[in-house]
Amino acid sequence: ALFIVHNCIYDAWAAYDRRALGTVFGGSLRRPKSERTLANESQAISFAAYRAAVDLFPGDKTSVFDPLMASLKYDINDSSTDKTSPTGIGNVTCEAILAIRHNDGSNQLGNLTASGVPYADYTKYAPVNPATTVPLGEFYDYSSLNPNHWQPLTFSNGMTPSFVGAQWYKVTPFALRSADEFLPFIASFGPPLYHSKTYVKQAQALVAISAGLTDRRKMIAEYWANGPHTELPPGHWDLFAQFVSVRDNHTVGDDAKMFFALTAAIFDAGIAAWDAKRVFDSVRPVTAIPFLFHGQTIKTWGGPFMGTVAMDGGDWIPYQPSTFPTPPFPEYISGHSTFSAAGAEILRRWTHSDHFGGDVSFPVGSSVIEPGMTPASPITLHWATFTDAADQAGISRRYGGIHFEAADLVGRATGRLVGAQAWQKALKYFRGSEDDDHNDDDE
Repeated sequence: ALFIVHNCIYDAWAAYDRRALGTVFGGSLRRPKSERTLANESQAISFAAYRAAVDLFPGDKTSVFDPLMASLKYDINDSSTDKTSPTGIGNVTCEAILAIRHNDGSNQLGNLTASGVPYADYTKYAPVNPATTVPLGEFYDYSSLNPNHWQPLTFSNGMTPSFVGAQWYKVTPFALRSADEFLPFIASFGPPLYHSKTYVKQAQALVAISAGLTDRRKMIAEYWANGPHTELPPGHWDLFAQFVSVRDNHTVGDDAKMFFALTAAIFDAGIAAWDAKRVFDSVRPVTAIPFLFHGQTIKTWGGPFMGTVAMDGGDWIPYQPSTFPTPPFPEYISGHSTFSAAGAEILRRWTHSDHFGGDVSFPVGSSVIEPGMTPASPITLHWATFTDAADQAGISRRYGGIHFEAADLVGRATGRLVGAQAWQKALKYFRGSEDDDHNDDDE
């Protein structure tokens, strides 16, 4: 969704740049120098962004997007397709991009499944393991469990989500040559399989992390899991890009290009990561740790307000809200790590520096999982570099009991590869061609 909105914004803006090429129309919409004003740029990208946002989030049209356009004094009913006007350029470029993305394999419209549910899986994925509640417990029938494969979870509200994004390996990427382009690299490192020493060691390492959780590590786990509001990992990097935009005094054109490259890289990161998740269908810690250690006493985080306790390994739980103990898709590789490393790679290349300087603070007792108690004193997370932030995003999922080490580290490495490739393709659009550089009809 973030990529689609910023792709529409970028293509609309490109019509008012002397060199940049749009992703759909190339340089064919380029306007003469006399029309390259901030007002025209703003109008074109506003209509493009509006059309994309309403398409993606129709339920927010009247409450969010219509009032926003009204505040900018734009007429939402202006559906002009005049390619010489800012409104027409915004509408036409976005319409073309949406036509592509409606048929890109994501099933946004729900027209690939009989249910008609948007983004539903049409690839007939079926889990190997039966669903379970959390924790599995000492007396779970572990003989029925395949310890190398993902297990669906029944949440406290009674819902049992299926593999979200099981079809994502079929989505048309931005710069990846194919969804599985980096799969040989990913496969060369994992995931560890049951009966191997590495499989046991990765579980032991995660139990040790759980037993040693500090307030700082808990807040790292909580921050990157979602918030501060509902950003999720890709949204965090858009927040960081907003910080960069203010810090570095960006123009509208700077933002159009930076956010386009950033969201394109994160979009491709999702495809690469979810392709691996589908291929390996790998087990989550919430299943593997109880499988390995049920009937044994382990030291670990005991649940909200419990601290570190001794418990039966079958009762192990991750440091997550009880309503959402683990995301509903396989483990290897980590989406957080892949998204974040790709985002960091773009911002590092855009700014020509790894310097970041961002931070976030948490007041006493602001934890969602342990409200009123954690943290016991104020905590500030500071990231000197974009790499620092990406690395913390990755390890946060180990603090939270969501991922093993290999999924984190290989996800980071994959994200960097994806980001570099997306950056090179974005540059081609930004730089255009030599001919475009001299084709201004009033220069």
